[in-house]
Amino acid sequence: MKKLKFFMSLLLMWSLMGCAQTSKNKSQQKIVMMDTNKITNNTAKEAFEAWQKGDSQLWLSFFTPDAKLLDDGNPRDFRKFSTSAIGHERFTSIDLVEDNGQSVYGQFHSDTWGNFRTYFKFHINSEGKIYLLEIGQA
Repeated sequence: MKKLKFFMSLLLMWSLMGCAQTSKNKSQQKIVMMDTNKITNNTAKEAFEAWQKGDSQLWLSFFTPDAKLLDDGNPRDFRKFSTSAIGHERFTSIDLVEDNGQSVYGQFHSDTWGNFRTYFKFHINSEGKIYLLEIGQA
């Protein structure tokens, strides 16, 4: 009887250890759901949501064909940024929304640069298209 209890205990311990193990080859990513209702400008909100989803085609649809990008005040190639960074960079929180819902500040994650506080400021023309995006560390 003692051998059976020992064997059962050992079997239970092995099964629990097996359940807790994860493969080293699996990439685990924490998905953070956030309330985008803080972003009250519809164009900025929908563009932001496309960015978060990593949908570059949808993201680009909110911008004028000649949209400009300023990164910490320095001009960058908007199209190149949009296609290379999307899906690899994302907000992990929205901390503050200003300018009638067109400026979003929050925590940000970049697969290349790590985690930091940043902002996206959407400048929208009278047709509802974004003609300038300002980004940078906040």
